[in-house]
Amino acid sequence: MDFRITEDRAALVDSVRDYLAGVHGVERLRALDADGSARSDELRRGLTEMGLRGLLVPEAQGGLGLSLVDAALIAIELGRAAVAEPLVDDAFVAVPLLIAAGGQEALLGAIATGDARVALQNPVNGWVADLDGATHLIAERDGRLLLDAAPARGEALDSVDPLRRLQAPVAAKGDDVGASDALLDHAALFAAAQGVGLAEAMLAQATDYAKIRTQFGQPIGSFQAVKHHLASAAVAIEFARPLLLRAALALEQGLASAPVHVSHAKLAAADLAWSVGEAAIQVHGAMGYTYEVDLHFWMKRAWALAGAWGDRAFHLARIDAAVIGGSLPIGPAHSFA
Repeated sequence: MDFRITEDRAALVDSVRDYLAGVHGVERLRALDADGSARSDELRRGLTEMGLRGLLVPEAQGGLGLSLVDAALIAIELGRAAVAEPLVDDAFVAVPLLIAAGGQEALLGAIATGDARVALQNPVNGWVADLDGATHLIAERDGRLLLDAAPARGEALDSVDPLRRLQAPVAAKGDDVGASDALLDHAALFAAAQGVGLAEAMLAQATDYAKIRTQFGQPIGSFQAVKHHLASAAVAIEFARPLLLRAALALEQGLASAPVHVSHAKLAAADLAWSVGEAAIQVHGAMGYTYEVDLHFWMKRAWALAGAWGDRAFHLARIDAAVIGGSLPIGPAHSFA
């Protein structure tokens, strides 16, 4: 299997990374947190004008018609910039479900232009993120997904992530748009992608700090103990990225084994972001979790995503059921085919 990124994909990813670096730095994160809005109209317009809301929408409905692999690479960049705007849930998770359901062409076109936004109810714990401002809601009932065109608003809930807006579960109603497992798999995939981006950002911050913070007359990055922490984090990132791309490709191709690949990627990315966050805190002299240090925005997002769309125990149980339970063929003829 060829995991090399094509030049076109690399150019798209670079353009998104450059745009976010210019408009969504630490100053923007602190401003969004301070004013309590947690969202930016300017950023929302910018992401729409770049075509990201229509990334997966078919060209016939005004989108770009790209793949889940492309979306996963963009989600990494959204994680790297700690973007709180609900682009992933809306344009990367809801759109494939609506395409598979059929008959939702008008809504898909409206998502691409930013005139419609779809919130998602987590089928595991029932929470809904960013329901305020959403025109539609996809929620689970009895294993099926229902599309509600006039969703009620739920009670606001606290989140460890200050830029994450959660609401309590609301009653599911509306048109049937598919099985709930599809929502969980797509959402877990993109939570994993953001986890990889968060880890890469935290490693970069820790590395930069290790270059300028001195002790005993030299940068702390010159000490072997600090180097080991950073090198281990870099290696873990390299191991997690292929799992993410494998899961995205399996889901795109509709493989029966896709849920196992998604759970594997979610586990690897969540563990990665958590461990890199811990290493970055230590490099920052154990001050990385405080509000004064920028790192805390990325670390708290990693904590929030670790439990979203199925926690560690949930995804371990899915892998266990497939591998130990015997439903997933394993061995050289299958694992390396």
